Amino acid sequence: MASPAGCEHYVRSCLLKAPCCGKLYVCRLCHDAEENHQMDRFQVREVQCSECQTVQQAQQTCQQCHVQFGEYYCDICHLFDKDKKQYHCQPCGICRIGPRGKYFHCEKCNLCLAQDLRGNHKVIISLHLFLTSILVLKMFRGRTAQCVCRTCFDDMVRTGAYRCPLCMHSAWNMEDHWDQIDKEIAQSPMPTEYQGATVKIICNDCQTHCTVPFHVLGMKCSGCGSYNTAQDGGLIQQPEQQQQPEQQPEQQQ
Repeated sequence: MASPAGCEHYVRSCLLKAPCCGKLYVCRLCHDAEENHQMDRFQVREVQCSECQTVQQAQQTCQQCHVQFGEYYCDICHLFDKDKKQYHCQPCGICRIGPRGKYFHCEKCNLCLAQDLRGNHKVIISLHLFLTSILVLKMFRGRTAQCVCRTCFDDMVRTGAYRCPLCMHSAWNMEDHWDQIDKEIAQSPMPTEYQGATVKIICNDCQTHCTVPFHVLGMKCSGCGSYNTAQDGGLIQQPEQQQQPEQQPEQQQ
């Protein structure tokens, strides 16, 4: 269930004591995968050190052996992890991967966006959202709850859309779909001029910034394996290998 290195989701040296059932888990995602209920990380009050097993108040450093539970710690979200330039956005109510200076919180969209979108994006909210009844949807994979109109959500499902229209996270578990894209990409090699080309992307699911192989069918996040990604810049072509000049056959004397 745990190790000093953390789990597949986070790098940390402590376990969270679930306020709902009192059990110890590395993170809320591990808890939710095992239990029939969900952990509210905001209500976490105690953690157990993975080194000395001391149960204590949630904090960044163990009060007994002084091991650091995480390079990054948020005392609101109770998020421990390696340093990814995270920051806590108070209006969003969650921690986001930064650095903070590259993002701003749009009050109208109610989410953080890249600085180059300041004053240069469409507000992703509609009057219909306020004039009709709303449905609170708990997103899969531990996402935060979002208010989405029932009619809009049903239309989204019918058209095959899978992203939450507010936060752009995948609205349900997409692993089977990602596996299918993996197979299609394996069977559809890019033309020679694009082979080896890479592109920078931002993952809408885990907020990771990474550089990955370019493919027209999708760019896969190297962090969580999601294809719910957005391209961040143009293609990065690999330098062409210099071809060795062909040796001319020696002429016979």
